[in-house]
Amino acid sequence: MHPAYSVIFFTTASGAGYGLILLAALFGVLNGVPLDPWFGAITLGLGTILITGGLLSSTAHLGHPERAWRAYTQWKSSWLSREGILATATYVPLVLTAWGWLVEGSLEGPFGVFACILILFCLLTVHSTGMIYATLRTIRAWHDRMTVPGYLCFALLNGALWFHAISQMFGYQTPEIALAAIIGLFLTFYIKRKYWRSIDTIPGPATPESATGLGDIGRVRLLEPPTMTENFVQREMGYSIARKHAQKLRRICFFTYFLIPIILTGLTSSLDAWIAIPGTLLAALSASVGVAIERWLFFAEAKHVSMLYYGAERS
Repeated sequence: MHPAYSVIFFTTASGAGYGLILLAALFGVLNGVPLDPWFGAITLGLGTILITGGLLSSTAHLGHPERAWRAYTQWKSSWLSREGILATATYVPLVLTAWGWLVEGSLEGPFGVFACILILFCLLTVHSTGMIYATLRTIRAWHDRMTVPGYLCFALLNGALWFHAISQMFGYQTPEIALAAIIGLFLTFYIKRKYWRSIDTIPGPATPESATGLGDIGRVRLLEPPTMTENFVQREMGYSIARKHAQKLRRICFFTYFLIPIILTGLTSSLDAWIAIPGTLLAALSASVGVAIERWLFFAEAKHVSMLYYGAERS
């Protein structure tokens, strides 16, 4: 599939925003961090900016962005519609949680309930984003059991590293936050490795023989292309990336989202602020770059089943 940069930015930025807000609400409810107004304002503010910026960018690839509101009407059958509704609804508990943190200085009682609802909505929104792709049977690389866990893990990983960096800036050397980031790193590495192994070793069920219904006769091959020039289907659904280039990008992705962040987090978290702050910030920035590369690969390595009619041997 053609990698749309607006969607790549959307999934990267909004995922980091939801992960950051989720962990801030969780640690706030559990009294894992002080409910300092400035700390809360920067953490929740950054998360809100990432979410809002991501949601707005997701409309950039639409032919008629002014009609985006219609996506809300198909919630009974469309995960895209459910994602839009959940993303919009998340702002309500977010505002109420922010009020409790910044104004009341407490996440107990009703504000604790709002924070728990916020945590749930963040998880459901990211889950819905993953389900948009995981339910597409026509694209083998997306219709995989690791797609949704991958979206959830990358969101929590990115959010944990940014939350860790901000907490270091305010002098909160909480080992639980560093532990959450390290767990997120290892879990994401495990899930992504399983995903890549799955799409590399388990081919899609569709073949030219099954697509044409001529399998009983013998092997089906393309004699002439259906069009003289490249058409829309080939550009958008048959994006081609050489295997050696994909493997190189996977290695870069591994270094940026896993190896560099885990080294920096492990070595600098407990040191003095002048080392810990830049170290954790670099870890968060590196992971964000790695997630963006992973998102690009997620689209570039996926091919639609319709490419069987243009010479592809398997879906």
